[in-house]
Amino acid sequence: MRRATALIGGAGLVAALLAGTPGSSGASPAPAGSVSSAAAASAPAAGRPAVVGRRVLGTSVRGRKIVAWRLGEPAGPRVRTVVLISTMHGNEPATRRILESLRDGAPVEGINLWVIPTYNPDGLARGTRKNAHGVDLNRNFPYKWADLDGNYESGPKPRSEPETRAVMRFLRTVRPDRVLSFHQPLYAVDTDTKKPAFARRVARKLHLPRRSLTCGGVCHGTMTGWFNHRFDGAALTVEYGAHPSRRTMSRVAPRQVLSIFGARRRVPVAIDPAPTSG
Repeated sequence: MRRATALIGGAGLVAALLAGTPGSSGASPAPAGSVSSAAAASAPAAGRPAVVGRRVLGTSVRGRKIVAWRLGEPAGPRVRTVVLISTMHGNEPATRRILESLRDGAPVEGINLWVIPTYNPDGLARGTRKNAHGVDLNRNFPYKWADLDGNYESGPKPRSEPETRAVMRFLRTVRPDRVLSFHQPLYAVDTDTKKPAFARRVARKLHLPRRSLTCGGVCHGTMTGWFNHRFDGAALTVEYGAHPSRRTMSRVAPRQVLSIFGARRRVPVAIDPAPTSG
């Protein structure tokens, strides 16, 4: 009898785990070319109470994983889906602390949030703007792609880079309502967007000036340009300065970013200890 009870309990545990795993509710399988079910498995991360899922989007030229972390309340009523992206350029590393702080902090409420702290892991490891092929990933997207050289080397063709293809697949799958792409060092929120009111709100909440970030001309092959052209949602570039303080990136900015979307971190509830008999 004891053995049967253990078996039943074990089966119940397995069923509970399966029920809590995204993709186990009868949803259609991932399309060809997307991450595998094992890589895309969503499960809370040990020691990270804010994390409700983790997805490996693909790998860089040098084989480093590009990881998206899911936070918030994916099944919450009327919550917006938001994607935050940092370190598209490896020599702009400071803003990834915003995303890492959100990932490693208290649980988040009022939003379905994905964070990609390091989009260009090879560039980050080398301290370079470009990936290991020498391509500027923010000039490699297909919308208005052009054959650029020098600091803005756009690659041999649109979406030639594995990092670009990984993020394109991810955004096609998730189809977020809003995307914020964090950069340095221009210290502004881009006003050249299809949702000007959203840009104004982001600038106000982050205490950053508004400016049209034109790339010195036409911004060819950018991630935000591609997303805004292809999807109903809105993508926006946010530029911090060259040397933002660690406190701003790790403590102030994460709270400000959540406030843009009406989200917040869960406040722990103190429980009074049970009274002892006297």
